[in-house]
Amino acid sequence: MTLEYLQNYWWVIVSVLGGILVFLLFVQGGQTMLLGAKSEQQRSLIVNSIGRKWELTFTTLVLFGGALFASFPLFYSTSFGGAYWLWILILFSFIIQAVSYEYRDKPGNVFGRGTYDTFLFINGSVGCILLGVAVAMFFFGADFAVERQNLTDVTQPVISKWAPTHGFEAIFNWQNLLLGVAVLFLARMLGCMYMINNIDDDELVAQLRVKCLTNAGVFLMFFLWFMAMLWTATGYTVVEASPTAITVAEEDFKYFHNMTHGWWIGMTFLIGVLLVLFAIYRCCFVKGSRNAIWFGGLGTALTVISLFWAAGFMDTPFYPSLQDPNYSLSIRNASSSEFTLIAMSYVSIGVPFVIAYIFYVWRAMDKKKLTAQELETTTHKY
Repeated sequence: MTLEYLQNYWWVIVSVLGGILVFLLFVQGGQTMLLGAKSEQQRSLIVNSIGRKWELTFTTLVLFGGALFASFPLFYSTSFGGAYWLWILILFSFIIQAVSYEYRDKPGNVFGRGTYDTFLFINGSVGCILLGVAVAMFFFGADFAVERQNLTDVTQPVISKWAPTHGFEAIFNWQNLLLGVAVLFLARMLGCMYMINNIDDDELVAQLRVKCLTNAGVFLMFFLWFMAMLWTATGYTVVEASPTAITVAEEDFKYFHNMTHGWWIGMTFLIGVLLVLFAIYRCCFVKGSRNAIWFGGLGTALTVISLFWAAGFMDTPFYPSLQDPNYSLSIRNASSSEFTLIAMSYVSIGVPFVIAYIFYVWRAMDKKKLTAQELETTTHKY
């Protein structure tokens, strides 16, 4: 296994984890519908349906960050250490999610369910938008500089230096927000599909089908806008690379070229988009259909995976620098050492077993659809 092979392998791993994470954001999407529920019974059905899966999203987010830390530590230190206001807000929104599920229905809840429902709504909306902003920086760049020689500066041995706003500037970049809003409405759409599959309540399911169609329309509008902007954007191509530095050149329509010249990237993207469209059709227009979430989930994962591939492969720096393009990070100059990547590759052999276990537990938990009668008799509910 050469270093280049290991770098490619770990970018594939990171891409798959990113795709799974975006699919699992259906939990956050479902949470945004709590405040619009028409009755307390509907709120209980919603929160207990998606509440069974909230740990999976949280764990996948941590695993995604851990994989980036192990395989591409320079990106981890640059983004997580530099744009810390962005990541602090993301992590804070997930902390209040965990607190809400823990205490929402506990005896002695002095704040009331409404307070924790508001926290869940904040996590669902803010968390999705900010994660979309973080991913958009892979394409539209971030305001950082990388100076490896700074390690010899005893007064300030910091390799990566960020803009003074430390991530706030990315949040208010309209291009980044475009993808953030698309991710939010994608999560809401997937949340509707999941609850339709999981809940046995005709009135609520009928409402969710209407909401699914509405959110799908908004998602498609923002997603198509984002893709049009991405395909017409000027990107960078690595023309010279070493383990510590790269030299890049501008290329018009860079990401469009990546998806057309890298046929496997474009094919994965096309299959993913078609699966998402098929899921929308089944959920909103096929009477009695309840399995749209599986098509939508797989399509979402494949689409996100293809976007990560377009960002990192085909000699593309996956984290462009707005201060100087030659500071940009690629899978060649931002990765761990060959020894570390080999060691972590042995660890990754266990990933399929973890996925198989999650699939088994998922099926066991969802074997029986959730009903209002079950909530009245169970001792474990949110």
